[in-house]
Amino acid sequence: MRPDPAVGGDYADGMADTPSGGGAASPWTAPPVPSPPGGADRMPPRRLGWRRILVLGLVVLLIAACAVYMLFVLGSNLGPEALLVGVLAAILPVPVLVAAFLWLDRYEPEPLKYLVFCFAWGAFVSTAASLTVNEFFAARFADWHLPAALTGVLVAPFIEELTKALGPILLLVFRRREWSGITDGLVYCGLSAVGFAMVENILYLGGYGYRSGVDEYGPATGAQQVIAIFIVRILLFGFAHPLFTSMTGVGLGIAARTADRRVRFLAPIAGLLVAMMLHGTWNLLPSLAQATGQAVIALYGYLGVMVPIFFGMVGLAVWLRGWEGRLTERTLPDYVRAGWLTPPEVAALGSLGRRHAARTWARRVAGDAGVKAMRGYQFSATRLALLRDGMRRGLDRSQADRERTAREERELLDAITAYRSFFVGRDPQAPVGRWDGQRYHLRFPDGSQRPVDAPEDPVVPIPVVLAPPPPPAHPTGYGPPGWYGPGPAAPWPSGRP
Repeated sequence: MRPDPAVGGDYADGMADTPSGGGAASPWTAPPVPSPPGGADRMPPRRLGWRRILVLGLVVLLIAACAVYMLFVLGSNLGPEALLVGVLAAILPVPVLVAAFLWLDRYEPEPLKYLVFCFAWGAFVSTAASLTVNEFFAARFADWHLPAALTGVLVAPFIEELTKALGPILLLVFRRREWSGITDGLVYCGLSAVGFAMVENILYLGGYGYRSGVDEYGPATGAQQVIAIFIVRILLFGFAHPLFTSMTGVGLGIAARTADRRVRFLAPIAGLLVAMMLHGTWNLLPSLAQATGQAVIALYGYLGVMVPIFFGMVGLAVWLRGWEGRLTERTLPDYVRAGWLTPPEVAALGSLGRRHAARTWARRVAGDAGVKAMRGYQFSATRLALLRDGMRRGLDRSQADRERTAREERELLDAITAYRSFFVGRDPQAPVGRWDGQRYHLRFPDGSQRPVDAPEDPVVPIPVVLAPPPPPAHPTGYGPPGWYGPGPAAPWPSGRP
């Protein structure tokens, strides 16, 4: 039976009884339609203590102070007209780059406040610190009669990559549970790099481009130089800063999903060193070409080294994009065996195409509110898979961490139950039945009720989930998946299927 390729399990739950208890009076009648659960795409917020508020306030003040400083420095060096030209030109590629990283983060989107934090950190804190350090060493090299290019090769790569990474590192230290792996590292570090590149481009486009052209030949020349720099720095090599800092993101993502303390410490350092070396090599190539008069050095370096690395990172990012979808198919069967999910529900989460089909189905049976609930359901299920994967990896080292993980697991299961209840009985094409962790129990049109084994290809929409006894195996230090005492009472007397 294939009434809708949208996802069998998203038809889930033709009965009102759910793992969280509290079923309808009759298992065969559709319950009243509840309102969509609030916060369709986020966990309930945690209380903010005075320490959190203090840290948050200090971070906001730091970013704001650095933003004011950078505005003052750029305005003083460029002048109002050149600053305006630089800002307008530098902002143009930002939406495209940000959209690329948001596209990468589709399965489990990160909280907007953390994305904004990383972008603002790179745009203001990193640029302010890097500009100060670079100018200091440029002055020292000039005093020592050394080439100015040494600043770009020996100083800029280290201070810039270090400061761009500090924002995401702070998130990893203080909000480690928001990291689901390398994908999050790429997103957080990539947005920090995009913010940094935007402000740096203001200096190049407004100062070295427009203002220098106007001072020398007039506004027409200034406009021509802005276009030339825009083509080279943004259209051709706009990927440079995100590429460098993505290496740090890989290291941070590995550290976030390992229980080995040595890997947690060494992976970010290794990623940061690779980012610095790539950045230094990038800055060295034009200096070598200029010093030797052989422009082909830069060309071969870019095409032979940087471009392959760039496409390699793109391939890795695309592969990682599907990792969270594949993770649900590997991890959530624990909850299928425990009776919290059905096989089609897990299959429905395995790809973005299937998730889109599920939302299409939700719109058909429940309108816009149904789409909102389906998004919340998918987000919670993905978080649940990541949480269970963390249990298997042993990410929680203390008993308090394990207890917190257990509480979050229950919150996610309750959220999934609430979202699912919004669709109970809404689709007249879905058969009535329940899943007991091993088989389906279906009621057929002639009134008979029979157990049915799950098919290998989970496409039949079987909608009911109850919580029978849990499976025997579970990660050390944790309870079985979603087991919090006896499940709800059976919807029919024992002895009947």
